[in-house]
Amino acid sequence: MIVIPAIDLRDGRCVRLRQGRAEEQTVFSDDPVAMARRWVELGAQRLHVVDLDGAFAGEPRQTALIADIVRAIAPVEVEVGGGLRDLRAIETVLAAGARWAVVGTRAALDPRFLKDACAAYGRRLIVAVDAHGDRVAVKGWTETTEDTVIDVGRRAADAGAASLLYTDIARDGTGEGPNVEATAALAGAVPIPILASGGVGTVEDLVRLARVPGVEGTVVGRALYTGSIDLRAAFGAVRESDRAERGKPSAPSDAS
Repeated sequence: MIVIPAIDLRDGRCVRLRQGRAEEQTVFSDDPVAMARRWVELGAQRLHVVDLDGAFAGEPRQTALIADIVRAIAPVEVEVGGGLRDLRAIETVLAAGARWAVVGTRAALDPRFLKDACAAYGRRLIVAVDAHGDRVAVKGWTETTEDTVIDVGRRAADAGAASLLYTDIARDGTGEGPNVEATAALAGAVPIPILASGGVGTVEDLVRLARVPGVEGTVVGRALYTGSIDLRAAFGAVRESDRAERGKPSAPSDAS
């Protein structure tokens, strides 16, 4: 499992929200490009960038800044989300240099769009399933659909998405710990890799997620910015956990 630092952009700054609430914002840097370089210097293999202005507006708003981040940290790859609700918007962030586009609201609300987007961009599309309980939250987490996280996850897998980004929004930005059980249930129900997000506050949280089959990465935000998690220590702990899991003996066969 890889640890993926998050950079959330709002008004040109690097911020974090609590539970997706625009009024509960903390500014961590006025220079998101420098912050991206910092995480890469500490060993990050991928960054997760969110255009919060785009998420609230329904269309990309920080494309130029995203392109600056991509250029500054190349060849490290970037996944980008926030306001990607049509094919043109997806193309805009991919043209800015993103390796993956992250789509949420429109993919959850419009199965036809999901199929068209996956047909056009294939393995460059990550579908975000943002959970309010077991239901999917949309439109900047301001509304909840009738579809469950697993419903949308299965549709995304059938359409050919690269992976699913699962966030428990009740835990996002709280540091109270991830919803490991729900993450594991989703990973067990869909046949594509899961990226976990929401509530990670300690290195042990990352180790717990690393032990879940099907979880290929975890996005970490506030805990990195506050210093609750040291990125290099996190990489080391996850590597040790991976080695320990690989070293476990296989379950005995029932065959005689």
